[in-house]
Amino acid sequence: MCAYSKTTSYKKILMHISLLLIALQFFSCALEKEPAYELVWSDDFTKNGAPDSTFWTYDIGTGSNGWGNNEIQSYTRDPKNVRVENDLLIIDAIKENDQWTSARLKTQGRNEWQYGKIEFRAKLPQGVGTWPALWMLGNDIPTVGWPACGEIDIMEHVGRNPGVVQSALHNSSSYGDTFNKGETSVPDFHSAFHIYQLIWDQHKMDFLVDDKLFYTYAPQEKTDATWPYNKPYFIIMNIAIGGGFGGQVDPQLKHARMEIDYVKVYQRSGKISQTN
Repeated sequence: MCAYSKTTSYKKILMHISLLLIALQFFSCALEKEPAYELVWSDDFTKNGAPDSTFWTYDIGTGSNGWGNNEIQSYTRDPKNVRVENDLLIIDAIKENDQWTSARLKTQGRNEWQYGKIEFRAKLPQGVGTWPALWMLGNDIPTVGWPACGEIDIMEHVGRNPGVVQSALHNSSSYGDTFNKGETSVPDFHSAFHIYQLIWDQHKMDFLVDDKLFYTYAPQEKTDATWPYNKPYFIIMNIAIGGGFGGQVDPQLKHARMEIDYVKVYQRSGKISQTN
């Protein structure tokens, strides 16, 4: 009886050890499959004044030549609308004399990327009629135009629907009021910083807020129409006012501010794809 019990105990111990070794091996393989990312570009906005001109350029004006979406603001590079202050990039949309001004920064011609993890840590403006966005466009837009170039909206927030953050894809298969989109709730969007993220590779795009996935775009058939996302893209940050998506503006609204703590781009180790 005692001998049988000891033998059984030894067998149980050996079985548990074997199961543990199998679990460890499986866990090790899982870790090996996780992509390793390294930081390839960032702006932490540590120097007061104008944004770094080696990183950022601007769209200026109303976009009446096609990219304005019937918005009512005029984009400037005036310090009252865009500046670095206290380790933050500040974009202020301001109403003066019944006219709105704002800013729209971009990395076009400076830095552009194909694939990776793109992160913005930002606090968003509030107010009916505001339309802040953190997004990307294909670098071939000057030759193929929109929507063929492709658009990646990492974060959009419409003031008339406070606390609902949207991510969307625009391309030749679906654009304008695209059906390729997802949304999530961020109730304190205007009072707290959150990290708005895209993880993008040759197969799919994942959209996250604070590392929580809420939407994936992965068309089964990847054509020029559904997947123009196999080339470099540049980053854009702006506050629009009104327009086709922003909607009617609260007549009492006179100011809207977006604060960006940092922008970071990571890519898989050994697979860096950056143009500058």
